[in-house]
Amino acid sequence: VARRLSLKKHPECHSMAGGKAIEHLAQTGNQELLTFRLPMQHYRNCDFSFSGLQNLVNNAIVQKEKEEGIQEGEILSCVKDVAAAVQHAVAVHIIQRTYRAMLFCIKNSILPSNNATLVVSGGVASNQYIRKGLQNLADANDFALLCPPPRLCTDNGVMIAWNGIERLRAGLGVLRSADGIRYEPR
Repeated sequence: VARRLSLKKHPECHSMAGGKAIEHLAQTGNQELLTFRLPMQHYRNCDFSFSGLQNLVNNAIVQKEKEEGIQEGEILSCVKDVAAAVQHAVAVHIIQRTYRAMLFCIKNSILPSNNATLVVSGGVASNQYIRKGLQNLADANDFALLCPPPRLCTDNGVMIAWNGIERLRAGLGVLRSADGIRYEPR
């Protein structure tokens, strides 16, 4: 979405990654000016998919470009509202699907009846709007929410390495022997 909105050309966002630019612009946008149908509402499972949402957003951007008489690649006057509406739709989709997964795990005794923890990591955990929504979900269902600091959420490679370090420290079968292996988290 950030690429389609040409956010690298936006004066406030030229040096930001796409997700960060969407989050930044969404802070002052009006999410109610555009409404996007949530993906996969007719599926009663825990799967995520954003392809349908991406198509809806692209169609809305094309329509707004026509209305404003601008070409693809130019900045829409309503770019902040588009960012806010997209961020909201993504957050609601993630929260709904995560809630389904939590209920499934509780119903099937996959999680302990108390002290259950929801762990959120990777790029999605760096978005404060999504993180706040997941915190509200966790609080409402007596789950703890565990998120790495946002500075560690920008690269999935860091998340994989962190998971490996934690598993190694806990003796959970990463290696037969840690002798001679030196690691330095940064």
